[in-house]
Amino acid sequence: MNAMKKTIQLIDRIQEFVGKLVSWSVILIVILILFEVISRRFFNAPTIWTVEIVTMIFGFYFMMIAGYGLLTNSLVSVDVIYEKFTPKVKAIIDLITYTFLFLPFVIGVLYGGYVFAVTSWIQKEVSWSAFSPPVYPIKTVIPIAMFLLLLQGISEIMKRIVILVEGEKTHG
Repeated sequence: MNAMKKTIQLIDRIQEFVGKLVSWSVILIVILILFEVISRRFFNAPTIWTVEIVTMIFGFYFMMIAGYGLLTNSLVSVDVIYEKFTPKVKAIIDLITYTFLFLPFVIGVLYGGYVFAVTSWIQKEVSWSAFSPPVYPIKTVIPIAMFLLLLQGISEIMKRIVILVEGEKTHG
């Protein structure tokens, strides 16, 4: 059980680090949007690249923050009935839903994202726009983010196992 708890702590620390690091990309988004507005409004010189780069950075942010969102329990859920259950019943429900819904979905997207990214790298894929930046780096974010989300899902499953084995005092 100690090895499981250490694994949980390691995965959670990784997610905490990634989540906090990735959150700084929002500042870059704000700077780029500000740059575009100033260029367009004050200098009458709009760019052809800002909107696309901002979209890519936001995609990066949205995907990479998923594991952190799961860690901090900030994802959307409907807890009307669930909140009335005991911690052990919640742990059983969570184990079932993580096993039969979460894991297959994340593994499927991880695999599909990997194929998607590899194909994009092989083709040296670029955007359809006039700016035409390469899109393979941003497509690589999909399998990386899904791997991190899978890791966090495994951590959450292990937390529920600890609850069932040791009782609710260890849930945190």
